[in-house]
Amino acid sequence: MNATNKAWMVAASVGVVEALKDQAGMSSSVIPEQIMKQRNEMKQSEESLRKVMYLSCWGPN
Repeated sequence: MNATNKAWMVAASVGVVEALKDQAGMSSSVIPEQIMKQRNEMKQSEESLRKVMYLSCWGPN
């Protein structure tokens, strides 16, 4: 396979991936927002669990 064919294969692959992302409703700019939202939700749930563990160990009896 020569370099031109490889370049066309890569371009086609990128096009397919972008088309699938668009079809799924996930544009390139939306994905980082979703990741940040998930991270914030994880941090909040971890903090809640940490607070419960702390209070169960050291809270009032």
